[in-house]
Amino acid sequence: MILIKQKYIKSPLNYVGGKYKLLPQILPLFPKNIDTFIDLFGGGFNVGINVPAKEVVYNDLNLPVVQILEYIHRNRTDKSLDEIDEIIKQYDLSKINRNGYLRLRSYFNESESKQSVILYVLICYAFNNQMRFNSKGEFNMPFGERYFNPTLRERFIEFSEAISNKGCKFTNADFREFIGVAFGENDFLYCDPPYFNSTATYNENGGWTNADEEDLRDMLAISNVKWALSNNLKTNLTLKDWAEEHGYKIHYLNTTYGNCNYQKKDKTKDIEVLITNY
Repeated sequence: MILIKQKYIKSPLNYVGGKYKLLPQILPLFPKNIDTFIDLFGGGFNVGINVPAKEVVYNDLNLPVVQILEYIHRNRTDKSLDEIDEIIKQYDLSKINRNGYLRLRSYFNESESKQSVILYVLICYAFNNQMRFNSKGEFNMPFGERYFNPTLRERFIEFSEAISNKGCKFTNADFREFIGVAFGENDFLYCDPPYFNSTATYNENGGWTNADEEDLRDMLAISNVKWALSNNLKTNLTLKDWAEEHGYKIHYLNTTYGNCNYQKKDKTKDIEVLITNY
């Protein structure tokens, strides 16, 4: 596979399972002319933000993530940065101020409004820049000795500018709500569902079940639109047979990001694939 050298926009969210590093292999496999791009499991939005479509529909079951992305989309970059900087100043946040972080975390959890900008700031200072909630719905990531550093600030600015110039719609729905939707001829559906046996945040409360997997496969099998499915054949053991049975194309992706070898594969490593119906 010939990789296209191009600068891609990176999400300001450190989302587990993000496809940023695979974009040079994934995006060239997408259709060239897309009217509406439906990012069914949008996650950190690394894929959708980089797709040149007339409109992007971002969907994810994780409501706080949806709300953070909506916040960035609807606000000017300078306004967002002013709000972020004000929170950092108010709580004296830094790479070493654990108490300031805990005070902000307590404020967020006790607040009824649950402002997205506060949650984003918390993520910037949390362990591994991750987001996690307990069974009570409280943000419970420990202090991470991280901060809103210049690299993260620049990433936020680039993402904010890119998303403000993009026609986006945001939804927070179970993927099954898209079953039977009449997509347009030049629309495109992209699916990056949770992987089996994953320890990611989205698999903590109930996770991705066999029933979910079967429902998604059934949905794709009857879909009237071109689609692509990201997944891992090492953990999803029946996926290859399903794809071959339906005549779908399996594109093997190289997670070492060198030249792909389609014949010889190390079975001990992840086997990332993009499956398409075209």
